[in-house]
Amino acid sequence: MSSQVVHFPCSPQAAFDYLSDPARRPEWQSSLRAVVPLSDPVDGPHAEWIDVTWPGLRPRMRTTIYEPGVRWAEVGHWRGVSATLELTFDGDDGGTDVAVQFTLSGAGWRRPIVAVAGLLAPGAVIADLRRAALNVT
Repeated sequence: MSSQVVHFPCSPQAAFDYLSDPARRPEWQSSLRAVVPLSDPVDGPHAEWIDVTWPGLRPRMRTTIYEPGVRWAEVGHWRGVSATLELTFDGDDGGTDVAVQFTLSGAGWRRPIVAVAGLLAPGAVIADLRRAALNVT
């Protein structure tokens, strides 16, 4: 997925704090029902958790980049498929543009499934981030 941008009506730090907190994700991520913490705390550098999704997927997630107000990324793994989401924050107290990079990968027999999912997932990611922009405080 090439980089897309979603505008948030808040400071980069407020957008970062909201989006980087896995416990807040069920508020805006359409497929997510719950988060099971695997680290304490569940947010911050090297945090780990399990996403509990309505389709039944249970990827193990980990924060890979944690630069408050600037950049955040996660990687998730589930049954041979990996997904990476990276967010970059640019703005001021008047608003923030969040640049989004999302990739899926898988090998062997998973490759065709990942190719199809890779066509659909970016739209869902952007829709979820637009929902987050409406919810952020």
